[in-house]
Amino acid sequence: MTSFEEAETEETATCLHLTFYHPGQEEKMMFRCLNFCKREQVRADDTAKFGRDSSVCRYNLMDTRVSRIQFSLQFYRKLHTSECGFEIKNLSKKTKLTVNQTELGHLNKIDLPWKCIISFGDYRILAEIQEGESMDYFETYLHLADAPIVQERCLPCLPSLQPIPENGISPSLFLPQGKSPTEIDENEL
Repeated sequence: MTSFEEAETEETATCLHLTFYHPGQEEKMMFRCLNFCKREQVRADDTAKFGRDSSVCRYNLMDTRVSRIQFSLQFYRKLHTSECGFEIKNLSKKTKLTVNQTELGHLNKIDLPWKCIISFGDYRILAEIQEGESMDYFETYLHLADAPIVQERCLPCLPSLQPIPENGISPSLFLPQGKSPTEIDENEL
């Protein structure tokens, strides 16, 4: 057997992609202490804290309007499954934190959706979870947005989504109320 055959099976880690935006990021450089475009491993039992206190926070935001400890992310395994997730907790006494449309006061926490926007003050952070198998650690991958991050429409929240044909004109615009298009085989024409 070769060393390749005897090697441990490679395990992928859950990766939390975080894209940061602030309207004054060019002038104020509040993100200068963050390592962008580089994956960082974080032990599963560590809490990833964000704020301006570098002695406590792993991810520092250089802005006096940011709390000493703004918020934390805790990696966990969901009960009775092998699926992992993140819990976000607002640690700021002065600033509310919003995750998509949910507002969190001091010490409030919720599960982080697989894709969401975290907001506080003028800060917007797009968070996206990429699943992995490792239970020992997770990874963070930070990005800097060039343009403002806007709230995307939540597809499951929209009740009547209909596909739009290639010509871009929805057939529902021309159909009487309550009627839906019927599919016809091209050989039947």
